[in-house]
Amino acid sequence: RAFWGWLNAVFNKVDYERIQAVGPDRAASEWLLRCGALVRFQGSPKWQQDYNGLPTGPLGKYKIEAIHATDSCIMYRGFDYLDGLEHVTDIKLEKCMYIQDECLQRLSETTNLQKSLLQLKIISCGNVTDKGILALHKLMNLQYLYLSDLPGIREKETTFHALQQALPKLELELDLE
Repeated sequence: RAFWGWLNAVFNKVDYERIQAVGPDRAASEWLLRCGALVRFQGSPKWQQDYNGLPTGPLGKYKIEAIHATDSCIMYRGFDYLDGLEHVTDIKLEKCMYIQDECLQRLSETTNLQKSLLQLKIISCGNVTDKGILALHKLMNLQYLYLSDLPGIREKETTFHALQQALPKLELELDLE
């Protein structure tokens, strides 16, 4: 188990030279696919899941529009890859064992995501607590938030009321027991 944790940390190490060389969207795509997530590019209906099948073309041609991280090993360490993404409207984090409050805080502090992110789903991420959900209040354009199977959320009423106060236009869908 320790080996896999180490390997996942290696997959999440940010390569700033690579971001400079190929642009933020390409570098982030490589990171996400390496970690087992899927990406969808602007103007494309299909999900990219094969690292070797990433489209090539002029620098900056392919912009990430959606990220679906299901059973992926993305972790806080790699979140610097998100900084340069300007077109991401949809993120789904499902069964991500390394996603915790600090990740959601980092997500909500990412200036480009504050502008572009419209939809966020957090499902079965056992390390997420009320603190992480409350941190999402900086995503000012977020229109839809779906939360399901998050056992770390203890103060449901207080947390969701505070989030609704901060983001009055937010449609909040809950499937929590």
